[in-house]
Amino acid sequence: MNWLKNFVRPKIRGFLGKKRDVPENMWIKDPVTGKMVFYKDVEANLWVMPESGYHMRMPVNARLDYMFDGAEYEELELPDVPADPLKFVDQKRYVDRLKASRNKTGRKDAMVAARGHVKGVETVICVQDFEFMGGSMGMAVGEAIITAARHAIGHKCPLVIFVASGGARMQEGILSLMQMPRTTIAVQELKEAGLPYIVVLTHPTTGGVTASYAMLGDVHLAEPGALIGFAGPRVIEQTIREKLPEGFQRAEYLLEHGMVDMVVPRSEQRDIIARLIRLFLGMPPLQAQAPEGPSPKDEGAGRDAETKTAASENSTSSETAGGDEAATTAPTDEIGAETGEAGSRT
Repeated sequence: MNWLKNFVRPKIRGFLGKKRDVPENMWIKDPVTGKMVFYKDVEANLWVMPESGYHMRMPVNARLDYMFDGAEYEELELPDVPADPLKFVDQKRYVDRLKASRNKTGRKDAMVAARGHVKGVETVICVQDFEFMGGSMGMAVGEAIITAARHAIGHKCPLVIFVASGGARMQEGILSLMQMPRTTIAVQELKEAGLPYIVVLTHPTTGGVTASYAMLGDVHLAEPGALIGFAGPRVIEQTIREKLPEGFQRAEYLLEHGMVDMVVPRSEQRDIIARLIRLFLGMPPLQAQAPEGPSPKDEGAGRDAETKTAASENSTSSETAGGDEAATTAPTDEIGAETGEAGSRT
């Protein structure tokens, strides 16, 4: 049945002209090991390579489904912005690039904002889509962050943002750079309202984004191996004409030098973000599930009962033995005392 569902049905739909449920390439190459991995296995593992742990880019919808309780959320309506304010043309017209990216991703621009619940706490989450013109920051991205921040303030809930960007969008010139102070003010308004702002830095996070909202969080998390910096390492090497240290600008390097607070694997991000949100809001922590089987207290009581039984048996045997009573009883009492202490400590 799985073979029919995963292979035969998509082929039939392709012949009928309907949208395919599987990509053209059903195998993904692991950049670390070079092995080919079935895309369903990568998808089931949150787009992390099972063997090497390499974090692939995670689709926007998949990340929102993973973060929100029951994959239930409501996307925020974002304001429209001028499509091509500068009438910019390089190798292609800017409007043509926008049209191509919108057809590819099915979205208006590179930032998506949604509201739902994370472990029972209402939360606004923004996700930057690198597939849309490299996640570049233009007027639409700035308006999306401002809208999300004000929506969070209105609903008194935290804001979490997953960043992935190559920097400011050059086709919008100074209008793109103006989003840096505008988003900074929006974040400041959120903090003045006493609401947490958590940033998750994914691969890559570079350019003007790192000079604005990506580095203003109350807590900065990073995915393993993510490239994080203003200018790229190749540009820096060419500028200073020196060889950079191993792992320079990677998440682990930034953690060692105090630029990020934690490097968190994708499978743990939901739990850690939920704990941080509850901590900042002064809410009690989530209760851990009780382990199956007897509790430590019950086990301690059981050991005490066994000790008492053994002591009574030893006492009876010592009375029968006569003169060996003191030698037999004293060690038994010491064992009982030690076991009782262990049971009380447990």
